[in-house]
Parts: sequence; C-alpha cells; structure tokens
Amino acid sequence: MIYEITDASRVSPLFGKWEETIIWSCLQGVMGKIYADDPSAPAAAMAMLGDFAFFAGKPNIELISYRPNSPSKNCARKSPHCGMPDSCIIMVPQNESWKNMITDFYGKRAAVITRYATKKEPHIFDKKKLEKAADSLPEQYTLSMIDERLYEKCRTETWCADLVSQFPDYESFRKLGIGAVICKGGAIISGASSYSRYREGIEIEIDTRKDYRRRGLAYICGAKLILECLKQNLYPSWDAHNKGSATLAQKLGYHYSHAYTAVEVRGY
Repeated sequence: MIYEITDASRVSPLFGKWEETIIWSCLQGVMGKIYADDPSAPAAAMAMLGDFAFFAGKPNIELISYRPNSPSKNCARKSPHCGMPDSCIIMVPQNESWKNMITDFYGKRAAVITRYATKKEPHIFDKKKLEKAADSLPEQYTLSMIDERLYEKCRTETWCADLVSQFPDYESFRKLGIGAVICKGGAIISGASSYSRYREGIEIEIDTRKDYRRRGLAYICGAKLILECLKQNLYPSWDAHNKGSATLAQKLGYHYSHAYTAVEVRGY
C-alpha cells in the first residue's frame, strides 16, 4: 500500500539535506504531494510535483510504480530541453539503488539522463547587468509580466504551457506564481516563469518557441524574471535539464554546482 503523507515531519528525515526546491515545495505544503510506504513510520518516500518525482529512503518498487489519481499529462521541460513525447515523467533517485530499481521496472520506457544543478546563492546577481539585458529587447517585441490574459494564452499553446501549468487557475498563479513573456504581434514567443513555488522562492521554467530560438530572447526573459523575483525577495532557483540550459544559467549569473542522474519515463 502507498499512502499520501500530510505530516511532512514524518518523511523529511528521509530527504535529509537534499537541495531541490520541488522537494521543499512538497515538504512545506506549498505545492505538490508526498507519498510513502507507511503512514506513521515510512521507510521510503516520493515527493511529486508536476512532471517530477523525487525518491528517498529505502528503495521500494510499489512506490516507483505508483501513479496518483492525476498523473502527468505534459512532459516537463519540453523542447528544447526534453525531446520526449507527451505523458512522461522525470524521476530523480536519491542513489544508485533507486536508479537501478526504476530502470529495471520501466525497462525500455526509461532513459537515464544527466541534469545540472546550480548553487543556491541569493546575493550573487549583478542587477545592473540584468537590467541592461532586460532593456535590450528589439523594438518589434514586447516584454510583459504574465497577467490573467497572458496566463490564459500560455495555457492554450503546448510549447509554453509549462510556464503556468502547475497553477490550476489564474488566482493560484497570481498568489504564488510569477513570470515574464516576450510577444510579437500578439503571440507569445519566449517566456520565463515559475514552474513551481516554495516559501522562499521559485523553480524557473524557461523556453522559447522553436522558430525564435538563438536570438537571445530566453536570456532577456530570464533577466527580467530574476529581477522581479529579487524585488519580491524570492530566490529564482535554476535546475538545468541540459548543458545549454546550464550555460544560459551561468550567463545570467548562476554558478554551477553539480551534475546528477535522473530517469525520464515515457508513457507514465
């Protein structure tokens, strides 16, 4: 049996000092859910938010095979990051034993990948550099914070849906989310937003429409989002799906921390 855990203190020791904001979101009760093998004395736990699942404790096959009532419909970090079809999930194992259990269970549907974490350093950002970047948008484009109209527009387009997808309605996004988009001719072509929220900050989601990539638009959106987060005393955490995302993060002022293993599971 797998149980939803509402008292995070029961499972927090299993996650230890794991510096992942999605885990923090779940443990803090801000977003996401926690599942475990036992409601009172869990030995294994899963922190799940959107298209991510983090596994901690003693490897448990029931937990890795468990699907909550509302499984993921959209692949996290879609193109250019993921390259996977819809209905996939990114499972992050605490150790090699968890990884092996996940890959053995899902077989050919599982692909082992490497992700890149950045250091969480609240006071590293060069505001003048970021302001210069945010002000460098060519005249044919407009840069705006996501309001109700833009929230609804993001939801209608697959490539940018994850800018707001973890917030079920605009009121939720208004209270917990924050994001910036670049538009041209009324169409969203690039954006940086809160994939998720924890008490002290957000986890960044950033993407550009395929036909507008490599023009520096993601850099401008990222700079704008970071500046707005700093104004609100929120930390804009950046976890990179690939080396390109890690390079963009470093350009914006982040410092590389470490690489880690994750498993993309198709058809979840």
